Amino acid sequence: MEENIPDPGTQVAQVEEAVAVIREHTQFQPQVGLILGTGLGQLTQEIDVEHRIPYESIPHCPVSTVESHGGEIVLGTLRGAPVACMKGRVHVYEGYSARQVTFPVRVMAKLGIGSLLVSNACGCMNPDYRRGDVMVLSDHINLQGVNPLVGPNVDAWGPRFPDMSEPYDVELRRYAMQAAKAHAIQLHEGVYVSVLGPCLETKAEYKFLRAIGADVVGMSTTPEVTVARHMNLRVMAVSVITDECFPDTLQPLTLEDVIEAAGIAEPKLAAIMSGVVEKLAQG
Repeated sequence: MEENIPDPGTQVAQVEEAVAVIREHTQFQPQVGLILGTGLGQLTQEIDVEHRIPYESIPHCPVSTVESHGGEIVLGTLRGAPVACMKGRVHVYEGYSARQVTFPVRVMAKLGIGSLLVSNACGCMNPDYRRGDVMVLSDHINLQGVNPLVGPNVDAWGPRFPDMSEPYDVELRRYAMQAAKAHAIQLHEGVYVSVLGPCLETKAEYKFLRAIGADVVGMSTTPEVTVARHMNLRVMAVSVITDECFPDTLQPLTLEDVIEAAGIAEPKLAAIMSGVVEKLAQG
């Protein structure tokens, strides 16, 4: 658990300071937030960029230590919608607290977003899934052992006990399915389980995760989604399956393998994300 959690006033002040620094660069008002995971940063090439701000230029913003993650917020227009895009994310396994990991979500919410679209790279336990497939999240299981809402609640941001019975917006998931169908993309719908990492799972752990109802496993997403729902943002998340985690045929995996698979699937992710953003732009 994080030590010395800031009091509510300090937490609010830190977010306001970060927003103020961004506002010194641009008055751009985003409506949709995007978080791009491992090897999935190329969607930013489709954005008509208004401004790029490195994470290290934003006060209190954590900086990624993983080579496959970028480190900037891209502000601009995508398919007619003003967006704020996190190119690269940080993880709890890098040594940050869950509260620190989700700081950029708080900032994007205060910049004006009403919806958050998240992507991640993951492994699959569902035998019907394959490397290079994509899955829209219907639900999640948090096994990271941490929660970004631990500590004093900031009542101005959300309730002490936010409801998580439907963390992933049903309408946004429908938009994702429609976008996938329009591009002849097979889009699974299933349950994501988040673990702490950074080591990959054992065969016994994969069996356990499948037994408790998970289709895929990764090391991110649930903290950001929890904070987004705390702030009453609409949320959609898409997983790119970069490895097959079937215990009987399990093979060693490298980061290069993950990045390669993410690259193969990235056009699918871009089509789905862009389609959802376009729907949101249409109101």
